Amino acid sequence: MTARPVSAPLKGAVRAPGDKSMSHRALIFGGMAGGVTEIEGLLEGDDILATARAVEAFGATVERLGEGRWRVTGQGGFRSPGAIIDCGNAGTGVRLLMGAAAGYDLSATFDGDASLRKRPMKRVTGPLAEMGARFDWNGADDRVPLTLHGGGLTAIEYVQTVASAQIKSAILLAGLNATGETVVVEPEKSRDHTERMLRAFGATVDVVEEGEGWRIRLKGGQTLSGTHVAVPGDPSSAAFPLAAALIVPGSEVTVEGVMLNPQRTGLFDTWIEMGADLTISNRRVSGGEDVGDITARYSALKGVVVPEDRAASMIDEYPILAATAAYAEGRTVMRGVGEMRVKESDRIALMVAGLSACGVVVEEEAEGFIVTGGPVKGGATVATAHDHRIAMSHLILGLAAEQPVSVLDPEMIATSFPGFVELMNGLGADING
Repeated sequence: MTARPVSAPLKGAVRAPGDKSMSHRALIFGGMAGGVTEIEGLLEGDDILATARAVEAFGATVERLGEGRWRVTGQGGFRSPGAIIDCGNAGTGVRLLMGAAAGYDLSATFDGDASLRKRPMKRVTGPLAEMGARFDWNGADDRVPLTLHGGGLTAIEYVQTVASAQIKSAILLAGLNATGETVVVEPEKSRDHTERMLRAFGATVDVVEEGEGWRIRLKGGQTLSGTHVAVPGDPSSAAFPLAAALIVPGSEVTVEGVMLNPQRTGLFDTWIEMGADLTISNRRVSGGEDVGDITARYSALKGVVVPEDRAASMIDEYPILAATAAYAEGRTVMRGVGEMRVKESDRIALMVAGLSACGVVVEEEAEGFIVTGGPVKGGATVATAHDHRIAMSHLILGLAAEQPVSVLDPEMIATSFPGFVELMNGLGADING
C-alpha cells in the first residue's frame, strides 16, 4: 500500500472507530455477566471479532444487530469451550480472556496468529498461577499456545513493576471469582477502563490514590449483571487523521466522539507541548468516559523531551508521534518505552528502520529512540512485520513527504482500524494499494 504526497489540504470531520480497549472489555464482561448486555459503537476490527468468537465459545450468545451494535447474553459465567480459543492478533483479548476464564472450573486452550505467538504471556500467567490457576505450555515457554485450568482461586495482593492495564485487568477479572480480597498496587497509573466498566456491570471496585499510582481492591464472590455500554471513539485511531492534519500544510480535520480518559490522552498533551494547534469541543460523558470532538490544524511543530512517566498513557501512540516528530524542528526524545519492543512487533526497531529509510535522522536506544525532524525524503518501502500501527504511521508520514511511502503487509490495519484508507482518502489523502 502506498501513500503519496498531497498538494491540497486535508479537510473534513470524521468519527473514529470504537475504542479497542473498551470493545474487548464490553464483550468479555458481557459474557461473564448474567443477562443481556447491549453494546453500541463496538469496534468491528479483526481483533475484536476474535474476542467476540471467544466469548461465544465460553458459552455466551453473541449477536450483531447492526453496524457497531451488538448484543451479548451471558449465562453468569464461562463454561469449558469445545475448541481452541483462537485470539488472532489480539494481545489484549487473550490476556483478559485468560484472567476471566481463570476464575471458573474449566480448561481452555488459547492460541493466536504468528505475531501473537511471539508475545510474552508470563506477565499475566504468573500472577494468575499465584492465585491457583494452572497452565500447560503447549508451545514455547512464555508463549501461546497454552492451556489454562481454572477454578479454586485465592485472592492475592500484587504489586506491579510496570504500569500495565492488561496485567491489572486479568488479575481483577480472576479476582471476581477468587476467595478473599484481590489487591493490585500500581506504582504508576495505567488506563482504568476495567475499573470503570466493572462498576457499570454492578461490581464494587475501590480505587485509592497511592503516591503516583493506585491501590485497587476487589472482593471475590461478586457477580456481574448485563448492562448497556456506549463505546466512544478510540484516541489511538483518532491519532492518525489528526496527525495527518498537523503535517499537511493548510489542513483542518475534526474527529468526533473521541475518548478523553486522562490515562489515554498523553499523545494529545505531547502534541500541544510541540506547538500543535489542537482544540477540543463538545465535551460530554458517554459510557462512563469523558468524550469530546478534537480539531487539528496544520502546525509548525517543535521537538520535545517526552516525560517518561507519560508512557503508560500513550504507549500505542509512539509510532504516530515519531512520524509527526519527523516534521518537527529539532529533536523529539522518547525514552522509557521499552514496552514497545514486545507489542505486535518490536515497534522501536521498526520505526527506526522505516523512518531512516525515508531519510529521517533517528537514534535507537535500548529503551527508546530520538527523532530529529527536517525534510522527509520518503521514497521507501517499509517493512511492517504485520503491525497495524507501524503500517498506518508510515502511510501518514508519506502524505507530507517529498516522495511516496509504501508499506508491506498492510492487511493487518483491519485489526484496529477497518475503513482506514476510505476515511483518510475522504479527507483528501492519496492512499491506495
